[in-house]
Amino acid sequence: MKLYSERHGIRAPLEKTYSINRDMYSLILDCCKRYQKNLTHIFTLNCHHDFTDSNYVAFDEKGFITRIKIRIPSLFRDEYDRICTPAYDDEYDQYALLDLIEFFAQNIKDISERWNNEKYRNYQTIDCLNSSDIFKNFQEAINEIFTESGLLYELTDEKIIERIVENSPLTTEIESNFAAVHEVGTRELLKDAVALYKTPNSAARQDSVEKIWDALERLKTYYTTLDKKHSSEKIVNDMANGNDDFADLFNNEFKMLTDIGNKYRIRHHETNKIDITNVRYYDYLFNRCLSLIALAIQYLR
Repeated sequence: MKLYSERHGIRAPLEKTYSINRDMYSLILDCCKRYQKNLTHIFTLNCHHDFTDSNYVAFDEKGFITRIKIRIPSLFRDEYDRICTPAYDDEYDQYALLDLIEFFAQNIKDISERWNNEKYRNYQTIDCLNSSDIFKNFQEAINEIFTESGLLYELTDEKIIERIVENSPLTTEIESNFAAVHEVGTRELLKDAVALYKTPNSAARQDSVEKIWDALERLKTYYTTLDKKHSSEKIVNDMANGNDDFADLFNNEFKMLTDIGNKYRIRHHETNKIDITNVRYYDYLFNRCLSLIALAIQYLR
């Protein structure tokens, strides 16, 4: 539910960002820690209670810390090697925290905790269940932090973190159309390009643009019974549906995108290529190429 200042429009707009500051980091890490026991099926500590002479199961936190140290080596730790929130003068890898979220999402299972005796309560034991209904609770808790913090990330039903690109032309309908492309090579390049585009790490932006330009070049050879020139002409003619003005428009756009791919450091990396100096330019280039491909594939036969 929205708070008073939100309901009455007197709160400053929330700044949207991909940068996880230390306060956000603390909220996310605390959320993960609340679900640690749901990893007991992996990190099982078999214990013995001497007074009752009984065995019981607990969460093996030491084993968890050791495993995470190997699995996510760049996750921030303090001088005692404990997973914790960085202090304000500490450097940290925010993507390692997203790795931790995915580790939890992909491994948490339902548990049942119970006291050995409701009267004396000597110890609690954990029963690990063969279900993962708890994932929905974890997903909602993480995504709520993302939303309230203005973080442009989402924990998806596929249990991975994707970045949110506001006002992006990439829609689920376009993704479905990509998946329906018959030519395997083009389809796989488009799939990889979209996956990289959604990846939180900004270093993937360059790879996403390179992949979608590769898909554009392969698309030109879609009709394998024709050479590249005539295959491209058929694609453009089908898109234009006999309209010479639109045929010229689409021809020019294919040519312009080819020139961009050759002139800028997208598909080629020679020293005479123009470097893309701002990460935001990658989204522009990706979406420009995406728009033409998304239209073209609707006319493939």
